Amino acid sequence: MYPEYLVAPMREDLTKAGFQELKTAEEVDNALKSEGTVFMVVNSVCGCAAGNARPAAKAALDGEKLPGKLVTVFAGMEKEAVDKARSYMLPYPPSSPAMALFKDGKLVHMIERHHIEGRPAQMIAENLKAAFSEYC
Repeated sequence: MYPEYLVAPMREDLTKAGFQELKTAEEVDNALKSEGTVFMVVNSVCGCAAGNARPAAKAALDGEKLPGKLVTVFAGMEKEAVDKARSYMLPYPPSSPAMALFKDGKLVHMIERHHIEGRPAQMIAENLKAAFSEYC
């Protein structure tokens, strides 16, 4: 677990953009078992990847088609919520940060940490926009 004062600005970066923070396994179940599209960001303190993940997630929201729900969990903080979210992302291994798009409760698009590291936020955002166009 990280000190809350350390992660607070990173949490706010997404919640101010309209993401709902999920802090319990039950909240994750409720969000991901719903109909429609859900975009989930596994937020992280990792500077080498999370520094591009959050801007990419926000930049992807300026496209024409958007997911019905925007949600986030924070790796290294609410363990049960993160573990539950990752269970929906199988067979992909745990990754932080990560981004996943679900449609009607099924994983349809996944971006793992190794897809984020070393790539500019705009490139990641374009990948997400393409997924939104296809599934939303």
